[in-house]
Amino acid sequence: MPSSPVTAARQILIRLQEVMAARTGAQAKLNKVVEIIGQSLSSEVCSIYLVREGVLELFATRGLSQEAVHVTRMAMGEGLVGLIATNVEALNLDEAASHPDFSYRPETGEDRFHSFAGVPIVRRERAIGVLCVQHVEPRKYEDVEIEALQTVAMVLSELIANAELADDGPLDTRVQDTGANVMTGLQLVLGMARGHAVFHQPRIHIEHTVAEDTEAERQRVLTAFARMREQIDRMTGQAEFGTEGEHQEVLQTYKMFAYDEGWSRRINEAIDSGLTAEAAIERVQQHTRMRMRQIDDPLLQDRMHDLEDLANRLLRIVSGQLGTAAQLGLRQDAILIARNLGPAELLEYDRRRLKGVILEEGSLTAHVTIVARAMGVPVLGRVRDIRHRVNEGDLILMDVAANTLIIRPSADMDEAFESKLHVTQKRRAEFAAMRDLPSVTTDGQRVALMVNAGLREDAQALDVVGADGIGLFRTEFQFLVSATLPQREKQQRLYKDVLDAAGDRPVIFRTVDIGGDKALPYMQREDDEQEDNPAMGWRALRLALERDGLMKVQARALLEAAAGKVLHVMFPMISEPWEFDAARALVEHQRAWLATHKKKLPVAVRYGAMLEVPALAEVLDILLPKLDFLSIGTNDLTQFLFAADRAHPKLAERYDWLSIAILRFINRVVLACDAHNVPVGVCGEMGGRTLEAMALIGLGIRRLSITPASVGPVKAMIRSIDAAALQQDLRQWLADGATDIRARLTSWAKLREIEIN
Repeated sequence: MPSSPVTAARQILIRLQEVMAARTGAQAKLNKVVEIIGQSLSSEVCSIYLVREGVLELFATRGLSQEAVHVTRMAMGEGLVGLIATNVEALNLDEAASHPDFSYRPETGEDRFHSFAGVPIVRRERAIGVLCVQHVEPRKYEDVEIEALQTVAMVLSELIANAELADDGPLDTRVQDTGANVMTGLQLVLGMARGHAVFHQPRIHIEHTVAEDTEAERQRVLTAFARMREQIDRMTGQAEFGTEGEHQEVLQTYKMFAYDEGWSRRINEAIDSGLTAEAAIERVQQHTRMRMRQIDDPLLQDRMHDLEDLANRLLRIVSGQLGTAAQLGLRQDAILIARNLGPAELLEYDRRRLKGVILEEGSLTAHVTIVARAMGVPVLGRVRDIRHRVNEGDLILMDVAANTLIIRPSADMDEAFESKLHVTQKRRAEFAAMRDLPSVTTDGQRVALMVNAGLREDAQALDVVGADGIGLFRTEFQFLVSATLPQREKQQRLYKDVLDAAGDRPVIFRTVDIGGDKALPYMQREDDEQEDNPAMGWRALRLALERDGLMKVQARALLEAAAGKVLHVMFPMISEPWEFDAARALVEHQRAWLATHKKKLPVAVRYGAMLEVPALAEVLDILLPKLDFLSIGTNDLTQFLFAADRAHPKLAERYDWLSIAILRFINRVVLACDAHNVPVGVCGEMGGRTLEAMALIGLGIRRLSITPASVGPVKAMIRSIDAAALQQDLRQWLADGATDIRARLTSWAKLREIEIN
């Protein structure tokens, strides 16, 4: 076996070129192909299965019974071959029969073969067939052999498509349905938008995969890399939304990928194996996609998306197919549709015409989400199959807050949307008018309305909505968007900028809540394993106390940033009082160190804890005397109380913030805090909903930390209620064991003409 995938694939491709150029039929060519691959990899069996009429059919084989050709057929997902085609990823087994999806077909005579390896034959991002090899002896195929198979599979896709042997789908992918279609997704950037569907880019189809002149192909890639990097430098330097903030760190990380030598080296190795420049880029891109499917970490997936975005850009440059919707220009108000986007690609669009973005993928921490938020563009992600449910030019209505997407709306739907948009704009104007009014109930009780934040730009919302401060600053956002661990100076600069923007209003900094489902690639433990329950795993303060170097750096950055001011520090995910003690001692140690080195310090440090773990409620009598404030994190708290994943659709109705269990729990915490004279607030989505916020005020909560968009509606509600009367009625309902509190609160508000959204 050759010592590298480059030489292995090249030897096969040289022989395949002769086969493809021969004047023989497609079947004869495939018969010859399996012989060449089997001989080159010293494999007793080599087989090609193709998708015909939605079923995988054995088309050619070396080593299996020839009587099985065109006879053996498997459904997608059936057997090992069907599994490869469905998942569009390679499979490598030393004992095929031990795999749970193994399906024995007696007509093939494969019972004497043990090892099995297969790769998908991909065209237009889906499998049109499977190339596999088998061996008598149980052994796993080397990475070299799998790489060679994947390269050969690319060339086969061209031969198969040209001969029209497999299902390849119609070139005209227009949607036949012309009726209204309602879809949902993942709320990434809130907002409402109306516009016509525009596809980000047409799929580039590679027509020639085998290189005639390797050196010429290498030069084409070199030139394309230079041009791509020039584009990235120019676009990131022309961002219209400021030069400060996390979006700039995102773009710098993105540029780092563009200049990554490892990536360009892999493309050149693919060219050395005999592929054209386009095929080499696509080959590496396919490998990236397969890796993405195997990665559960959302942050690493986001990094892979950036790399795929760059590969798409490079492929367009090298092929000369440069037409994207951005480059062609938006002619009317547009809703952009894509499988995914990189941050630089979003920056290419005319902000005056771009009204919204819909993604088949996407996540809250994705780079494109952070940049879109800075641009003020609504984004709805995880909208499955959107590219196959909409036609270019279709009218689309987006309401991200309602998680609603209407494609080809009826006239009535469009009118209702326009009416809601008008009302929303009108209400927004009314909320803006009360920006400087205090959030005080009709019986004179003051409720502090603060905002949740995580980016430098979020601090600007304080003045826009008239908030009382930042009740939760998620410091981990800076860690999530950075390619490396943020240095102390960088952390300090962010914290100081936020404090300066807040002025004399308080900012409560939550120490990093990373780990679990927010793993950082640059902070992996040697014994790290996939966690079954990441939300309840090794994260937040648990991780920070173990990695105390990380927390010491952050503590010093916070202390230095707050010099001359009051610093509010809050520790997340506390389960027992000793964890708070350890975290506070760590910050105090850094404070003492700075004092001995004559550094300027905060005038005071106020320490708080987040109550997210229910166990903490049982030891509040021990913890509260040590606290300056307590914040209830309703998001995690509720799912822990109900043992219900808040993202699980079948458990959604159990995740009810107005359940008597939740309200009684919070009431008990409020009473305990009142007894110890410790201020208690709520930071979480519960406080941002007017009916739920009304319930919290009825329980005695007097500090809410919510999204900036929620401040106006919640303030309007606060200014129209009698808190004492509400508290009396609500606590009576809880004492009586009422199970219909949502209905009772709704009736209570309606009777008093209190507007509830």
